[in-house]
Amino acid sequence: MPISPARVAAFDILLRVEREDSYASELLHASRYANLSAADHGLATELVMGILRWRSLLDKYIAERSSQKLPRLDREVLTALRLAAYQLLFLDRVPQRAAVHESVELVKRARKRSAVPFANAVLRNFAGIARNPDGVSAIANAKTAPELAEDSAHPLWLVERWIQEFGFEAGKQICVYNQRIPEAAISVSDATIADELRKHKIQLSAGHLLKSAYCVTAGDLTGTRPFREGRVVTQDEASQLVSMLVGEGSKILDCCAAPGGKTRTLAGRNPNARIVATELYPHRARLLRRLVAAANVQVIAADARKLPTIALFDRVLADVPCSGTGTLARNPEIKWRLKLEDLADLQGRQLAILRSAMQRVSPGGRLVYSTCSLEKEENSAVVEGAMSVDSSFRVLDCRVELERLRAHGELRWEDIDSLTSGPYLQTIPGVHPCDGFFAAILEKI
Repeated sequence: MPISPARVAAFDILLRVEREDSYASELLHASRYANLSAADHGLATELVMGILRWRSLLDKYIAERSSQKLPRLDREVLTALRLAAYQLLFLDRVPQRAAVHESVELVKRARKRSAVPFANAVLRNFAGIARNPDGVSAIANAKTAPELAEDSAHPLWLVERWIQEFGFEAGKQICVYNQRIPEAAISVSDATIADELRKHKIQLSAGHLLKSAYCVTAGDLTGTRPFREGRVVTQDEASQLVSMLVGEGSKILDCCAAPGGKTRTLAGRNPNARIVATELYPHRARLLRRLVAAANVQVIAADARKLPTIALFDRVLADVPCSGTGTLARNPEIKWRLKLEDLADLQGRQLAILRSAMQRVSPGGRLVYSTCSLEKEENSAVVEGAMSVDSSFRVLDCRVELERLRAHGELRWEDIDSLTSGPYLQTIPGVHPCDGFFAAILEKI
């Protein structure tokens, strides 16, 4: 009996995620998997993202049933075991025999036949194990950081940092949010697009934070004409909000602009402005150009630390590369890659980008610095570091801009205080129904 296409795809993607530091969400939408049926693509997505979310917990169950230490196992064998374990623990509609048989067949396919008896023995020891399709129910009972980290399948060092920064209950909410499939949010500037999507049997609900946002509650958005034509894209509501903080200007610079969601928002809100969008990597700059077709946007492949322009701009967005710890619900592989020492390296690059961007702000102009990180080293510490060597800027209170957006009917969220930390914007996954984003507004004096 051949292995199902969904399990083959999931197995191959998981191996590439580990070997190449690729992102699962990008691989799942690669052209090589375009011919998968909707059902197979759905199962492959469930398997890949579920295993990445629950990897440490899966490894715990495997280790308890294994005669060998997991670090000694070939990567292909461990990946096949994780595939079976996830199905046995979390997918109550998958027959146990199918999950075990196909994972063993994947071991053979990977030319690890000597490991077949071992894999069979480990998986037989899962017989009769209770399934938990929800997965997050055990998290509610965690009383300590180690319990929370183990039950929610997060590295302890990250959980401890979040508890210290946001408190235990907020730390628990972050972990719960990260272990659930996040809603897909879209930005819709033209209400007729929403009506068109509904005709394609896409079910939409109102955005949680923003009037211009919708949440996709059912249907395949990627199969619709508005999506294929680039008239609608998925973008987390917190990401959309960061773009709105930039405000209106006649000359706008968007540093580190790919994949382009924020650039689209800037172009839509400033149709008469000259917008320059820079991106370090040429192939990403080309993708950005395809996504943002507005005639008033100029895309340049350039290093934001050494911007190839002496022009000044009245609005600048520096949405810098970061750890991405605010996006673990969408990119769970990050939590298994990131190390504490990585934050210092990221901070150095972020500070260099921010200081470069500050040189391009005209007097009276504003700069928005943002990340999708929950870590203070990448957020307030970077802003404070830049301000300490450049006294020509002042930090504005994000609350003022948020209140303006609410007064204009653009911000739905009522509790503005919960969106701020001091003068900064800080959304917290689980506390807020969105990814974790940080933003600071700096004004050139």
